Amino acid sequence: MKTGLFYGTGTEKTTFVANKIRKAFGEDQIDIIPIESAWKRDFEAYDHIIAGTSTWFDGELPTYWDEIIPELVTLDLKNKKVAIFGLGDQTNYPDNFADGVGILADAFTACGATLVGETSSDDYFFNASKALKNGKLLGLVLDLENQPDQTDQRIERWVKQLKEAFK
Repeated sequence: MKTGLFYGTGTEKTTFVANKIRKAFGEDQIDIIPIESAWKRDFEAYDHIIAGTSTWFDGELPTYWDEIIPELVTLDLKNKKVAIFGLGDQTNYPDNFADGVGILADAFTACGATLVGETSSDDYFFNASKALKNGKLLGLVLDLENQPDQTDQRIERWVKQLKEAFK
C-alpha cells in the first residue's frame, strides 16, 4: 500500500509539519509531493493520501490548493483513505480556525474518499471552524503560533492513529 503526502509549500510551517509527519511515519513509508507540482494521476497513484494545508486570511486555502480543487473533485477516489492535517491560529482567527482542513475534507469526500484521522477538539479555543464536524476535528489541526509545545505530541498520536487506519 502506497501513501502520498501532498502539501502546500507556500509556507515554511506547512513544510515543517509535513516533514515531521513523514519522519514520524518512517521516511521510506511515505512519498512527499508538493501540491504545486501535483497532477490528477498523482492522487490516483496512491492507496492512501495525506493532505496538508494552512489556512489563509479569513478561512481560505492557500494558492495551489485552491487552484487544484476543481480538478480534485473530478477524481474517483473510492476505496482510498484520506487524512488531512492543517495549520491555524485560534487566537487571531477564532471564527475560521483551520478552515482549510474542512474545505479539503469536503473536496475529498465529494470524490468518494473515506476520511480518517479525526481528532479531538479538546484543548483548542476558537469560535468556529469548517474543520469541526459533530464535535470532532476532521484531521490533525496544529496551532504553531499559540500551542507549539503540543505539536510533536499531537503528530505522534495522529501518526499512530493513521498507521492503524491505513492497514
